[in-house]
Amino acid sequence: MHDSESDTFVYKTWPEKFSDMLKEIGVDSEFKEIGTYDIEKGDYYSRYFSQTPRMVTNKGCIDVKNSNIDTIQIIQKG
Repeated sequence: MHDSESDTFVYKTWPEKFSDMLKEIGVDSEFKEIGTYDIEKGDYYSRYFSQTPRMVTNKGCIDVKNSNIDTIQIIQKG
């Protein structure tokens, strides 16, 4: 590292990162802990079609304020 760079790294979860990105463009949002919403507990995709992934990882949720969108869920498929 260069001398002018800090040696401290701040760990952020995916909801924290997306919430910060939304704040940069003027959207007020608040990240929540993983597993605190009922929508996180169900299946994400239909199991009837062969092209849908079976393994989906929940990365958390973001509450969006003053918008038609209430909650954004971040998932990872693979």
